Amino acid sequence: MDNTVKIKRESKNKIRVDFERAPLSERLKAKFLNMFFLKKVIFLIFKLVLLVGVSYVILYPYITKIFGSFMSASDFKDVTVILLSKNPTLDQYKYIITENGYFSAFLNTFLVSLSVALIQTVVCSVIAYGLAKFKFRGNTLVFVLVIFTMMVPQESLRFAMKMFFKLFSTSNPIGSLLTAVGILEKGSGFVNSLVPVYLLAITGLGFKNGLYIFLLRQFFKGVPDELEESAYVDGSSTFRTFFTIIIPLAVPMLITVFIFSFAWQWTDDFYTSIFFEPGYWDKEGALQFMSSITGVPASLKLDVKNLEAYASAITGTATILIALPLIIAYLFVQNYIVEGIERSGIVG
Repeated sequence: MDNTVKIKRESKNKIRVDFERAPLSERLKAKFLNMFFLKKVIFLIFKLVLLVGVSYVILYPYITKIFGSFMSASDFKDVTVILLSKNPTLDQYKYIITENGYFSAFLNTFLVSLSVALIQTVVCSVIAYGLAKFKFRGNTLVFVLVIFTMMVPQESLRFAMKMFFKLFSTSNPIGSLLTAVGILEKGSGFVNSLVPVYLLAITGLGFKNGLYIFLLRQFFKGVPDELEESAYVDGSSTFRTFFTIIIPLAVPMLITVFIFSFAWQWTDDFYTSIFFEPGYWDKEGALQFMSSITGVPASLKLDVKNLEAYASAITGTATILIALPLIIAYLFVQNYIVEGIERSGIVG
């Protein structure tokens, strides 16, 4: 056996020496003019073309929005302008920020998104822990209902949710109290207020809560039961075990859920279109959100007349301003998102 290995090693060394002593032209011919190298080159070219094609399809809409945000009205009248503006300007950014109340909308959206994301993270983690670690009658049914909420199209819930929260008017004690402290408008019930958003978050019935519960449940099921059993033996209560042992282990997953919830609320136009009347945003002193800054600023309306493409570009510019804070935040938390998804047990 040793002799065979020795002979093979010597043969390889002899081949290597002969190859190195051969003329350069012969070495290049042997290395590159063969079927193995040809197949490798063809496969690499195929991968490159595929990646470039897919990237183009995905990135092209974003590229057009970015370039379109620097165009003026005259560029949209010029048929020779495709992407690069002949008269670049920052007017779209300027008037969206100054006239559409960008910074006010930024602050309001940030506060609401932060508070709702914190509430949903806490509520969903408690619900998910109960479904993952406790055996009770109806556990499977509850989890099936959670999955069902992920499958129901959001548009099918629009009318039902709007009618439900309209039932709460100032004629009942709760509505009268909330009106007295300035949370609700007189006679409007829960319309034109954030009360429904917070009620859905507190009760775990928000549209995306099913996804958050599912992710956290999958993570909690992967936590060894021995950790909790040892804590119970030492006299720890259920809630103490949850907050002192389980929560520290679930930090990456909790951060992931928090980020998902924050991003959903930040770009939300589903709830705002349900709970706020169409003319609400035009009222003086109306609560501004990111979804309300996509209109055409007054200073640009003269240029937009009969220019649908320009109006679309202005909306695209507002979209860029809405998404930019999320993109910057993602650069700092992407590792937590990847780690949280990996540890949730739904990949791999």
